[in-house]
Amino acid sequence: MKEMKTSSKIWLVVALIIVTIIALFPILYPLMSSFRTDQEMFQYTSPFQFHTLWPVEWNFDSYIALFKEYKFSRYFMNTLIVVGAIIPLSIIMCSIAAYSFTFFQFRGKNALFALFMLSFMIPSEAIALPLYQLMNNLGLVNTYWALILPALANGLTLFMFTQSFRDIPVALIEAAKLDGGSWFTCYWRIIMPLSKAIIVAMCLMTFVNEWNNYLWPLLVARLDNVKTVTIAICAFKEQNVINWSLIYASSMLSALVPIFVFLPFQKYFVQGITSSGVKG
Repeated sequence: MKEMKTSSKIWLVVALIIVTIIALFPILYPLMSSFRTDQEMFQYTSPFQFHTLWPVEWNFDSYIALFKEYKFSRYFMNTLIVVGAIIPLSIIMCSIAAYSFTFFQFRGKNALFALFMLSFMIPSEAIALPLYQLMNNLGLVNTYWALILPALANGLTLFMFTQSFRDIPVALIEAAKLDGGSWFTCYWRIIMPLSKAIIVAMCLMTFVNEWNNYLWPLLVARLDNVKTVTIAICAFKEQNVINWSLIYASSMLSALVPIFVFLPFQKYFVQGITSSGVKG
C-alpha cells in the first residue's frame, strides 16, 4: 500500500513538472533566446533538442546593443514618465468622481454613471482615429500630453472606486461634517485612507495597462524623444530583416518592470479587487 502511495506521488510530481515546463515555455524560450545570436537560434530550432532552449554560447551582445546603439534607456525613461504621470492623476480624478457618485445626490446621477460605464465597454480601437484627430488639432501629437491625457479618465477605475466607496459607512462622513469638516476633508482624510487596498489595485492595473499599451503610442509617439518601450520593440522588425535576439532581449527587459512592480503588491491587488465586487 505504501509503495502504491509513493509511486502515485512520484507520478504526480512528474506530471506537475511537465505542466510547469509547458506553462513556463513561453517565458523560458524568449529568455534563453535573448542570450544567443540569431544564427544559433535558427540552427537549433528544429528538431527540438536541449540547445533549443539552452544556449551553446552565452551572448550578451543584444543587451549591450540595446543601450549603446538603440538608446533603449531613453524609451524606458519615456515610458516611466508617462506611466508616472498617468497613475496619480488618474487615481485622483477617478476617486473624486467615484466619491461624488457615492456620497452626493444630484439629478441625472444614475444616467451619468451608466454613461461612464459604457466608456470602458467601447474598444479603444473604435475611438483611436477621432481621438488622434483631436490631439492633432490641439498640437499635442509627439508630446507626452498626447499619451497622458486620454488615459486619465478611466471608466473601469471609476467603477472599482465607486464599488469600494459604497462599503464605507455614510455615518463617518456625517460625523466629520458635524465636526466642521469640508467635503474635501472627508474625501482626503477619511475616504482615501480607508481605501488603500483599492488604490494599490488600481495603481497596479493602470501601470500594467499603460506600460503594455501599443496602439495609441504607435499613433501619437513617433519621435524618439517620446517613443515608448512597446514601440521601440516593434522597431526591431524591419521590412526585410527581423532582429529576433534584440526583440527577445528588449521584451525580457520590458517584462521585468511590471513583474517586479506587481509581485510585492500582489496581495493588496487581490484584496482591492475582491473588496470591490458588485453590490446591491
